[in-house]
Amino acid sequence: MTDQPAGQAQRLTHMDESGRPTMVDVGDKDPSERIASAGGAIRMDAATLRLLRDGATPKGDPLVVARIAGIQAAKRTSELIPLCHPLALTHIDVSLEQDQDLPGIRVTAVARVRDRTGVEMEALVAVSVALLTLYDMLKAVDRGMRIEDIRLLSKTGGRSGDWVAGHDVQS
Repeated sequence: MTDQPAGQAQRLTHMDESGRPTMVDVGDKDPSERIASAGGAIRMDAATLRLLRDGATPKGDPLVVARIAGIQAAKRTSELIPLCHPLALTHIDVSLEQDQDLPGIRVTAVARVRDRTGVEMEALVAVSVALLTLYDMLKAVDRGMRIEDIRLLSKTGGRSGDWVAGHDVQS
């Protein structure tokens, strides 16, 4: 799905007229409250999830470390993603929830900023790094884990308005 009205040609915002990568100029935008949430999961063997639940993993508490890693990563997004603007986050929350049905862990991040550009990438980077940290801390017992379904769940604010995953229309 595109966010463009039907009939309008889609233009990549991070490309100039010559097709070269460029950082978007947001200088003419007014700062506004922007919030984004993202999610993802890591599937693991049921025995690995039991070790995690029982606090018997070899490297300490992976959930605590992954949460901190996700928060730290969100704050450094512009250093990791070349064309992202550096943002002064006003809030980042990373939640990790055990899910017996996967089995595995679901990670959700909510990032907030008052700025001229969105905070979607910060939420996505937080989720990605939290999941990678879980993999790192648990790989000694389960190298077959799978990181999956990393995606934007919602965003609010800015010129493009609000968006929620699974809805075709922005408000």
